[in-house]
Amino acid sequence: MADTLIAPVDRKTARLPLLDVLRGAAILGTLMTNVWIFASPGSEWSVLTGGLASPDPLADPSAATIAQSVFRFLADGKFLALLTVLFGVGLAIQYDSAARRGDPWPGRYPRRAAFLFVEGTVHFVLVFAWDVLMGYAVTALLVAWLLARSERVRRNTMRAAAAVHLTLVALVTLAAVTKPEGTPKAPAADAVELYERGGYGAQIAFRLENFAALRVEPVFSFGLLVFLFLLGVRLHRAGAFTATAEGRRIRTRTAAWGLGLGLPLNAATTLGGDAFFVLGRYGVAPLVAVGYIGLIGVALDRLWIPKPVTTALGSVGRTALSCYVAQNVLCVLLCYGIGLGLAGRLAGSGPWWVMGLWAAVALTLSAGSWLWLRRFGRGPLEYVQHVALRGRR
Repeated sequence: MADTLIAPVDRKTARLPLLDVLRGAAILGTLMTNVWIFASPGSEWSVLTGGLASPDPLADPSAATIAQSVFRFLADGKFLALLTVLFGVGLAIQYDSAARRGDPWPGRYPRRAAFLFVEGTVHFVLVFAWDVLMGYAVTALLVAWLLARSERVRRNTMRAAAAVHLTLVALVTLAAVTKPEGTPKAPAADAVELYERGGYGAQIAFRLENFAALRVEPVFSFGLLVFLFLLGVRLHRAGAFTATAEGRRIRTRTAAWGLGLGLPLNAATTLGGDAFFVLGRYGVAPLVAVGYIGLIGVALDRLWIPKPVTTALGSVGRTALSCYVAQNVLCVLLCYGIGLGLAGRLAGSGPWWVMGLWAAVALTLSAGSWLWLRRFGRGPLEYVQHVALRGRR
């Protein structure tokens, strides 16, 4: 029975059902973090000014504070890392497909990466400054080249990428810990005004003017991106997403190690305060993400997840690119002054409406993607990508 939920390969669509569910969870999970950006004063700029600090549940043990802290703890950095691993898995699947057809590698893959970079650039300029697609496109080019190299080269690259990244995280954390405490920064008044009452053209100009600052995350975390892409390749080739006994064993082990070790460490960094934010998000959260992969896989193996939930997540996963962009567009229209302006109207009213906003957008995307796939085989942006790369209608 469990094997029907995690089939090795759907021969008609060449998709792994577990991967679709994981991809759907990653898309909706990243929104659990990003929704606080849209809802905060100063929005995209608040990320750089400390305006997104989570309240301390020890200092204020109210139901609202505890709910917000748990909500953000479960999401922050984890689903972004999960999405990054899945990009690596997808790249490995494309490499395997090319090998079966006897096609050269990377062949036409750079065109796909270029499309992703252009799409990410458009998304950054027109919709959301903290886009991940541009960083993924650059990382994918390097990892695509590495796939044609030996396993030893890939293993050494993983070690080097992890070492560089952890060194950067350690240095930033040390600087934050030893820095004298000061008054928390407030979002710049002009940024608050821009997102609450400014025009759409002014927001685009703001992103372009502050391009370097708003693109700092993929530069800082490039080593982590390379590591997680290659981790996805290794998990795929080890059979972690298949219905075999070995696949189930890997999923059980990743759930146990990832959650058993990652959650306590992440709890410690969270309780340690803002000084340990970088260590928690970029150092420990990826470990928890690996645990999420195992946990969701085990839950599907044992039929713990209701069929409607797996269908909804799978639909979002099959239209992941479209849903990723759509959720950000919806949040812009709902939160910014160019739309309903909920961020300004509900400022200071507590966290419940933000979590409700996430639930509403998640349900909309789940229902919308399911209805779309009943009529079409690809999501809207997936179809545009297909036409652009294949050159035919």
